[in-house]
Amino acid sequence: MTQLSPEDRVAHWRATRNLMIGHLIVWFFFGFVVHAFAVPLNNISFFHFPLGYYMAAQGSLIAFVVQLFLFMKQQDKIDTRYGVAED
Repeated sequence: MTQLSPEDRVAHWRATRNLMIGHLIVWFFFGFVVHAFAVPLNNISFFHFPLGYYMAAQGSLIAFVVQLFLFMKQQDKIDTRYGVAED
């Protein structure tokens, strides 16, 4: 593993922290906000399903899986930029 300078270590942690906070905001939105507004969202149709029902049943889960792959790709890009990526 490559030793980072203190400045690079701080910059790597800042980039990782900002990525994590961004993904936690998206997770909170799909995990809580969408479900809190499920009843009003049911007035909108998505593939002939009420949108609130669809988001509770499948949409949020799809968003979480996509978010996992995006997070992995973005974190790997950050690690590569600072020379701490795993082989």
